Amino acid sequence: MLGLVDLLSNTFNWRLAELEAELTAARAKVAELESKIEADPLLDVLNRRGFERELSRALSYVERYRSSNAVVFIDLDGFKAVNDRYGHLAGDNVLKQVSAAIIGVLRASDIMARFGGDEFAVLLWNLSEESAHAKARALERIVGALDIRCAGARLRIGASAGVAMLAHTDRIADVMARADESMYARKQRAGRNVA
Repeated sequence: MLGLVDLLSNTFNWRLAELEAELTAARAKVAELESKIEADPLLDVLNRRGFERELSRALSYVERYRSSNAVVFIDLDGFKAVNDRYGHLAGDNVLKQVSAAIIGVLRASDIMARFGGDEFAVLLWNLSEESAHAKARALERIVGALDIRCAGARLRIGASAGVAMLAHTDRIADVMARADESMYARKQRAGRNVA
């Protein structure tokens, strides 16, 4: 009788180990798929969905610790003309260069995403409102200074950047609406920031 119990126990343990391995593989596959649905395939940065996940985390942090975080919403100026005149491959090249330039000046803690089309969002952690506005102006200058060439011409791209500070009572939609309004107000005050 003991032999049968040992045999059943060994069979059970073997099957349990097999199921655990399958579960581990399934979890890895789910994590891989989740990362793909939260990434912009052209720029290898977060997309809107991924950014909103990170913004939700930041809002929880602000609510708990009352930290000072901001969202900078960036809209490219003159981008439609690039797509219309030079085509979408040129437009993709512009987006890649803009993305690389923005990432190049962010801190390791900051998060950037392509929010859609020619719009980018940046989550800035632990900084004052004054510093957030200064960073937004710096990002506009960096984009405007890019030397992007296509078919022998220098492409003229600029950016308008709006800022929204995160409040402990905010929801994602609140922050993004304020950042969007701020960006449009900036575009109206400064005109389109095309270099």
